[in-house]
Amino acid sequence: MAITAIENYLYGATPVTTQREPQVDATQGFQSMLDSVMKLMDDTNAQIKNANREQVAFALGETDNTHDLMVAEKKANIALQYTVAVRDRVLEAYQQIMQMQI
Repeated sequence: MAITAIENYLYGATPVTTQREPQVDATQGFQSMLDSVMKLMDDTNAQIKNANREQVAFALGETDNTHDLMVAEKKANIALQYTVAVRDRVLEAYQQIMQMQI
């Protein structure tokens, strides 16, 4: 990672992760939101699998690059935290919908 990329990350110029916020189509409603959350979960799962592959490669001695290992683990951790936050918001929205009186 170049120095400029680190400076951009530290000072907020560009985000490091590639996670996308779920995009919700207003005409489709709640189902659209659930579909976008499922895509987010797939992205998170891919990040975790990548981190696991890096861990196995490092443990087997196939690579000695700790930098890539730590970056993969950090990306997976951030993706998981983001997914948990989105899940909490979805559950909160669902509970509010269920409490509405018709």
